Amino acid sequence: MTDTRAVPIRSLILWPAIVTLAVTLLRLTGELLHWAPSLFNPAPGGGGSLLGISWLPPVFGVVFAIQLVRMGLGPVSGGHAVVRALLGLVATAAVVMGGKAAGILKPGQFSLAALFLFTAALAIGAAVAFSGWPALGRTLLAYAFAARIPVALLMLVAMMGNWGTHYDVVPPGFPEMGVFAKWFMIGAIPQLTTWIAFTVLTGALTGSIAGAIALRRPAPAPAIVTA
Repeated sequence: MTDTRAVPIRSLILWPAIVTLAVTLLRLTGELLHWAPSLFNPAPGGGGSLLGISWLPPVFGVVFAIQLVRMGLGPVSGGHAVVRALLGLVATAAVVMGGKAAGILKPGQFSLAALFLFTAALAIGAAVAFSGWPALGRTLLAYAFAARIPVALLMLVAMMGNWGTHYDVVPPGFPEMGVFAKWFMIGAIPQLTTWIAFTVLTGALTGSIAGAIALRRPAPAPAIVTA
């Protein structure tokens, strides 16, 4: 089975993008109204809150994969797609560990070098995973931008208004700078590069496994028509 036909990306990502936007707005509302911190933590980076859109790519990766297989747009080989996704994860981990060994990545502190290294690590992994099932990769890439562009814009507005949410507070060690420079550094760059790659990589990991399983299922037997 190949994925050489055009992928109906818009129809595939429409509802996932709407759900993701709804979760984003719910998260914002919860932080502004100071709801339970376990779900709506306003700390820099979100503080590991249980409610957030970073959990959605693995879920939608499975949804996209099953839909693509049903459309006849599955990978050439389910096993190949899974291996590529796993290799992407290994490549990301290797670059991150190399950065830690070199002293570039320091937990709890922001640095431009660390941001670029982490982004590069995810981008390399995402590219490897993408190659295993391009139809899934393109779908995840489109979904990633649909999910993250609204967040990037929201962060700009939040920073201009000093809302005190995780969308506008700065991480430890972040230097003083103007609103637009701050937004570019911790809003635009991460949302439109780092999180895009994260979405493709994590969605490909779960999606490739789901796709491989779906490919192994026998096709339903044709209905018997009686006179």
